[in-house]
Amino acid sequence: MAKKIPMRQCVGCREMKNKKEMMRVLKTAEGPVILDTTGKKNGRGAYLCMTKECLMKARKNKGLESSFKMNIPDEIYESLEKEFEENVQG
Repeated sequence: MAKKIPMRQCVGCREMKNKKEMMRVLKTAEGPVILDTTGKKNGRGAYLCMTKECLMKARKNKGLESSFKMNIPDEIYESLEKEFEENVQG
């Protein structure tokens, strides 16, 4: 039997994709929202396609806010953008 592929929905474009193709944004118990490059850290995760467009869409449609049920300051989006640029080619 074929192994089940874990699928996740992008908070930007709302498309279902393979978890391995996505970037995990994490809300930790301490409060900060960070990029979880390993995908293994503890906390509430939301997934984004590895494109800047999806990060922009998530910012516009408040996808992360609804996932984490909290207000997300601009600084967090800015640091996510920087991390995205470092981790994603494209």
